Amino acid sequence: MRSPAELDDVRWSRLGNALGPAEDVPKLIRVLYGDDEEAADEALHDLFDYLHHQGAISRASGPAVPFLAHAALHAPGRRDKVLVLLAVLAGHDPGALAPPRRPRIGSAAAFAELRAELRAVLPELLPCLGDPDRGVRRAALRTVAAVADLVRDELRSLVVERVEALYADDPVPAVRADALVLLDRFGRAPESLDSPLPQVRLAAAQLAAERSGPPYAAELVAVFTEDGAEPDFGEDDHPWSGTATQEQRITALLAGDPDAGLGVAARWIAAGDIASRGSRLAGRVAEKWRDREREVLELSLAALPHTSQPASLLRTIAYWVECLPEPDATLRDGLHRYATTADDKTAEHALHALVNARDPRALDLVLSRPAARLIAAAARCFPEAGDRLVPLIRRKLAAGAGDGTALIQALAPLGAAARAALPEVVDCLRTGRAAVAAARRLGVDGENTPEITGLLLDATRSGRALPRTVAAVAHFRLTGDPEAALLTYQDVLSSGGSQPYHHLIDLEPMGAHAAPLLPLVEFLLERGGRATREGAAEAHLWITGSPDRAVPALTALADTTEVGLNALKALAAAGCSPKELHPALRSYASSPERLMPDSPRTGLKHGDDELRTVSRRLLAMG
Repeated sequence: MRSPAELDDVRWSRLGNALGPAEDVPKLIRVLYGDDEEAADEALHDLFDYLHHQGAISRASGPAVPFLAHAALHAPGRRDKVLVLLAVLAGHDPGALAPPRRPRIGSAAAFAELRAELRAVLPELLPCLGDPDRGVRRAALRTVAAVADLVRDELRSLVVERVEALYADDPVPAVRADALVLLDRFGRAPESLDSPLPQVRLAAAQLAAERSGPPYAAELVAVFTEDGAEPDFGEDDHPWSGTATQEQRITALLAGDPDAGLGVAARWIAAGDIASRGSRLAGRVAEKWRDREREVLELSLAALPHTSQPASLLRTIAYWVECLPEPDATLRDGLHRYATTADDKTAEHALHALVNARDPRALDLVLSRPAARLIAAAARCFPEAGDRLVPLIRRKLAAGAGDGTALIQALAPLGAAARAALPEVVDCLRTGRAAVAAARRLGVDGENTPEITGLLLDATRSGRALPRTVAAVAHFRLTGDPEAALLTYQDVLSSGGSQPYHHLIDLEPMGAHAAPLLPLVEFLLERGGRATREGAAEAHLWITGSPDRAVPALTALADTTEVGLNALKALAAAGCSPKELHPALRSYASSPERLMPDSPRTGLKHGDDELRTVSRRLLAMG
C-alpha cells in the first residue's frame, strides 16, 4: 500500500473517466485523513462517484487502490466506508448494467489491474477482520470476497482460518452470516440451515438457492419465509460483489421463482411487511413474470395498512392495475377508501390507481382534484366522458397550467368533444406553451383558417427542429399543400441533427406527398442508428406504399427492445408477417417471463404486454 506522501508520484492527469481527468483524486484521498468529518464524508462520496461512475470503473481506480488501502488502516474513523469502496470497485459486475451507448472508459484491462492491486494489499488489510467495530468486520469480509478467486494458496489458508473463527465465535449474528458467505466463495461453507441463528440460516438458504436455481426446494423456501420477514441485516449491510446487499440478493432470488416468491411475500406482508420487504418482493415478481398482476395487486392492497409511506405502493398498484381486464371490487373499494380518506398526497396516488382500475366513482373525484396526470388518466380510461373532461381541460389551459403538454395530449382519446378546446390549443401554439403538443392536436382537430395555418407556418420557422416538423405536417393536414412541409423536412433531415427518428414518425399523414424526401429517407434507412432506421423504414412504407424496402429493414430490427417492438408494430400495421420471424414471435407470445423491462421504474408503459399482443397478432396473420 502507499501513503499520501506518494500521491504526487502518480500522473493522475493522464487518468480519467467520463467526468474528466483524475487530478481531484489525490486531493480527495488526502481529505480522508483530516479531522473534518463532514468534509471526509463528502470526499468519500466524490470518490465513489469518480472511481465507480454510473457503474463503470475509471483508469484511475486501479492506481487509487493502494492509497485507499492505506487510508482504510490509518483513517480509522472511515475505515468501514473505505473498505466498502474497495469492495465495490473490485467486485463490480460489468454485465449488471444495460449495454452502454458508447464504450466505457473502464476497460477489462483496467478492471484486471484494479483487482490485482487489491490482491497485492490484501495481506495488510486482513487485521480489519478482527476490528472491534462490527461494521468494519462486515466491510472487510466483503473486501476479501471481491478478490477471493485471486487469493494465492499461501495466503488462502490464513484467510480461511480467520473467517472460520468469525463464523464460529463472532458475537454479531450478521457477521457470522457474512463469514458463511465468504467461506462459500472459498469452497469451505458448512451446512448451516439448522443454525440457531436466523441470519445464518438465511445466508445458508441464499447460498443454496444460488447454487440450485429455481424452483427452490421447500426447505429453502421455509427458511426464507420464517427468517426473512424481519432479518437483522443492520444499517451496515454493505454491498457484496455486483453492488447488491444481502437483502437485494434474496429479493432477486425469490423473484426468480414466482410461486415461491409470492408465497413468501404473502407471509412477510402478514407479518407486518417490515421495511416493505414483502410488498417490494411482490412488485419484483410482477416485473419479472407475466400474468401475476392480480396476485401482486392483492398483496399490495394487503400491505397498504402496514406502510408508513403508501405513495410508493399506490404507484405500483396504479401501474399494474391497468393490466387487469376487470379489477375486482375488493381492490377498487380499497383504493376508493384511500382516495377519499387519506391525506392529500396519498389520496392523489390512490385516485390515480382508482382511475386506472376504471372505477366509475373515480371520475367524480378527478373533477374535484384536477391534477393533469389524473385528467390524462381519466381521458384514457373514460373516453366517453369527454363532455365532462374537456371543460376541465379548457379551464386549466386557459389559466396557463404549466403541464400544458399532458393536458393537450389528454384530448386525444376524447373524440369529437375535444374540438371544443380548439381556442385554448390555438392559444398554446401562439404563446409557445406546449407548442409541439398543440401543433399535433391542431393537425387533427384544427380548421383551415388564416389564423391557425398562419401560426403553424410561423412555427415551421422555429429555432428548434421538432416544433418545426410537427407544425409543418399539421399545416399540410389542414391545407393539403405539402410545400412548407417538404422545405422544412429537407432542411431538418439534411442538417445532420440528432434523433431524426422523432421527425420521421410524424410523416405518415403526408403519404405520397412526401415523395421528394425519399432520397433522404433512403439514406437514413441504410446509415442511421437503430431507431432512425426503424423510423425511416416506416416513412418509406408510407411514402411508397411498397413493402419491398421497408419490410426487410423492419424484420432485421425486430427484437425485444423498444425499437424492436416499434418495428413489430409497424409490420403488423402493414399486414406483413415475415416467416423468418415466426420462431421468435412464438417465443415472444408464449414466454412466461417478461422479455421487456415492464415496471413502474422504467420508461416503457406495459411494453412487454404490447410485445406479446403484437406477436400474437403477427402470428395470426399466418
